[in-house]
Amino acid sequence: MVPGRLRRAGGDQRGGRDGDPEALSPFFHGPWDAAARRHHAASRPHNAEAVRLFGAEGAFDPQATRAALAVCGTPALLLAGEFDVNSPPRSVAECTGLFPDAALVVQRGAGHHPWLDDAARFVATTAAFLQ
Repeated sequence: MVPGRLRRAGGDQRGGRDGDPEALSPFFHGPWDAAARRHHAASRPHNAEAVRLFGAEGAFDPQATRAALAVCGTPALLLAGEFDVNSPPRSVAECTGLFPDAALVVQRGAGHHPWLDDAARFVATTAAFLQ
């Protein structure tokens, strides 16, 4: 399912209208303001080899990851942005079940980078969890 904001823009999760991955960039943020555009420009990967290896065959072992999270002895905070198309709140909520002690917070108005979309709210939420 394509989120309403994305569907209205005519894009899809394969890269926007004409396969242009940049068309999706605004949907990883709450507001697509100057700060979000600067963050996006600065976060583009510059090491093609590292990008290739990051998602290479065998790079992830889901069973080992699940087993490790199941015995995590520390409480975990999973914080999702309300409008995150990469890690939507529903998916993040499912991940809370992988931890013995996890809390989910959905930051309203935020996308994939909640610390940029509302830094004060992000810090307050994180600080409250850590107390």
